[in-house]
Amino acid sequence: MRIVTLALALGAMLVADGAAQQFVPPKNAKHGGTRLGLFGFGVRGGVDFRRSAQLVLGSTLDIGDLFSNRLRLRPSAEVGLFNGANTYVGNFEVLWRFTADEEVATPYIGGGIGVAGRDGCGSDPGCPGLWLNTVFGFELRYRSTFNWLIEYHGMDRMRRHRLYIGLTTRRGN
Repeated sequence: MRIVTLALALGAMLVADGAAQQFVPPKNAKHGGTRLGLFGFGVRGGVDFRRSAQLVLGSTLDIGDLFSNRLRLRPSAEVGLFNGANTYVGNFEVLWRFTADEEVATPYIGGGIGVAGRDGCGSDPGCPGLWLNTVFGFELRYRSTFNWLIEYHGMDRMRRHRLYIGLTTRRGN
């Protein structure tokens, strides 16, 4: 009986001590495979420097990694307003990030394809168009969960040029 009482008392102390510990999840910075999911999003505004100088508003999603946490998949949608026919572009891009997410500044470069249209697209046989795009930009740490985004987009095989400023969420660890 004494052994049972002693075992119960010792077990109660261990459970009470274990319950006081806080779980700290491991950081995901060193994973080495492909991961898909919604890891973040961003909003941005900018200017299209082609003739019309349209105001461009857009949104992006961070939907995964390819082979490394630095090679990212990012779809986006953009709308160009004012100064001519409204334009619409849906992009799918792959970005290479030169530094880890924890850095103050994270430069990146990438490329992708876009489907572009405009008002009155239905009467034009060449519309919508398939565009080849290039991307260069960087994120600047703003808060623990947000970054400033500054980005250049060379679109339609560098025939169109867009510059964006926006906010994007940071991935959690």
